Amino acid sequence: MIKAGIIGATGYAGGELVRILASHREAKIVWYGSRSYIDKKYADVYRNMFRIVDAVCMDDNMEELADQVDVIFTATPQGLCASLVNEDILSKVKIIDLSADFRIKDVAVYEQWYGIEHKSPQFIQEAVYGLCEINREDVKKARLVANPGCYTTCSILTAYPLAKEGMIDMDTLIIDAKSGVSGAGRGAKVPNLFCEVNESIKAYGVANHRHTPEIEEQLGYAAGEKVVLSFTPHLVPMNRGILVTEYAKLKRETSPEEVKAIYDRYYGEETFIRVLDEGVCPETRWVEGSNYVDIGFKIDPRTGRIIMMGAIDNLVKGAAGQAVQNMNLMFGLRESEGLELVPVFP
Repeated sequence: MIKAGIIGATGYAGGELVRILASHREAKIVWYGSRSYIDKKYADVYRNMFRIVDAVCMDDNMEELADQVDVIFTATPQGLCASLVNEDILSKVKIIDLSADFRIKDVAVYEQWYGIEHKSPQFIQEAVYGLCEINREDVKKARLVANPGCYTTCSILTAYPLAKEGMIDMDTLIIDAKSGVSGAGRGAKVPNLFCEVNESIKAYGVANHRHTPEIEEQLGYAAGEKVVLSFTPHLVPMNRGILVTEYAKLKRETSPEEVKAIYDRYYGEETFIRVLDEGVCPETRWVEGSNYVDIGFKIDPRTGRIIMMGAIDNLVKGAAGQAVQNMNLMFGLRESEGLELVPVFP
């Protein structure tokens, strides 16, 4: 039985980790870390865990935690994991970091976009970018995994096969993305209050959202070239979900059958990626509460563009579910263990 510890167990992503691992047959949580709720019963923070979790919240002492568990999940704000991790800890335990601390390989780019100094740049090159469907073999050998973000997971997976196959002009790629409010975290912020969000939709982080360089870097690896793209996120009044709509010029004339065949070649055997038929649009409601990614596309012969669409649950495949998927790979378990969650509807 794998012993797991969570630092940041009372945030939305941390809460999803608890929910998923509660039914995992090969792992158990032994440390519910939460700086905000030390010594408070976890089930008093999340009442859905009443009579399911009988534990109190602990601190974020990673040194002590590393002596008690096999894997540590850090579902924390940017900078915390990097400030805590060291070689002694990594020699004892595997770490899956849900923040952006180890996702970007260029420390200068990280510090520019996140506005903080990186406290442990010596581990950046070692860290594996934990997008399982792309980096599966590297994840299996890793001791430090950078769990991708929600926008990035959906954006990268939606375009990856066509970028890898050289089907689209990467200079023309535009990503329009929309997220539920839980993507902003559980902290109290005026812009996320019900009256501020309900019956409205807004763009934010226009031309400077910090997930942009992560998407550019990963799609650049796929395309084999430097990628600069436009990424615009939007906040929509729903609890959870990510929908991306991506536009790019096709390099040559192609057919829906050829594009579908490319997606199927990359994703046809993937448990958690469902490629829809041409013209079928993904919807967040059909992936809610699950680890699935739904991907669709539409060719526009009038403009010579392809419209690629993807939908995920930002808290599951975009955070906690992907983290558990990475854990399963790191410990040689069945990749889908604990993640066979049927989407919830309505």
